[in-house]
Amino acid sequence: MPTERITAAFDRAKADKRAVLVSYLMAGDPDLETSYQALCALRDNGADIIELGAPFTDPMADGPAIQRAGLRALAAKTKLTDVLALIARFRESDQTTPIIIMGYANPVHSMGYGTFAEAAHKAGVDGTIIVDLPPEEDGPLREEYAKYGLSVIRLATPTTHEARMKKVAEGASGFLYFVSVTGVTGAGSADPAAIAANIDMARRVSGLPVCVGFGVKTGAQAAEMAKIADGVVVGSAFVEHAEAAHESGDLACAPQGMGVLAGELSKAIAGVAKP
Repeated sequence: MPTERITAAFDRAKADKRAVLVSYLMAGDPDLETSYQALCALRDNGADIIELGAPFTDPMADGPAIQRAGLRALAAKTKLTDVLALIARFRESDQTTPIIIMGYANPVHSMGYGTFAEAAHKAGVDGTIIVDLPPEEDGPLREEYAKYGLSVIRLATPTTHEARMKKVAEGASGFLYFVSVTGVTGAGSADPAAIAANIDMARRVSGLPVCVGFGVKTGAQAAEMAKIADGVVVGSAFVEHAEAAHESGDLACAPQGMGVLAGELSKAIAGVAKP
């Protein structure tokens, strides 16, 4: 089952006494072929889990870099069905790396929760992060996901108190995505010491691994976050390579650059020994 693929990724990292690296890229930016090559480059250079963005016209949680990535993908006419087809292609040669779709509720709702869940399962999706669908409203989606073992991955922030965390954790699976700073993606990195207690609480209440993201761009930042979390999420720094490729016209430099960055981040995270 897909959730088991996520669990296995954390188990492998735990056996290696390290945190996992969760990398993000926008599907279709600058085109779907480049996205496929980028998926392979990330996998080959140490990404344990890959979040694949589904472009949307009103990306309220995304910072400027990922907003621009979404606009480029939309300009290339990338649809949710294209994102699923991209994952299915990746699954032809990779049955191990968890793939998480990160996006917004409207495209999924438009497709229909049942139709989407079935299509996602067939494509090889392991779970989703729907950033604008709170726990109080995702019951129907969870019911459909349960038929296929898909993970509902929820978001928490430094302002999520314990009572609220219990609600966030209810029905969640896979891992918990802890947003290290309030704001949008690509914002300044948080002080790990300031959020360490929050992460401990999130892990205790949810019983799930906790991955920290938003604002992590360098190996040094990733290593600091790896000291307090089960995983480190990096997004905007990867997306910037796609933007550079789009601007230069040299699309091959996107997967190459993402691969180099993944290798640097993976090495930095592996340098932090976990108990």
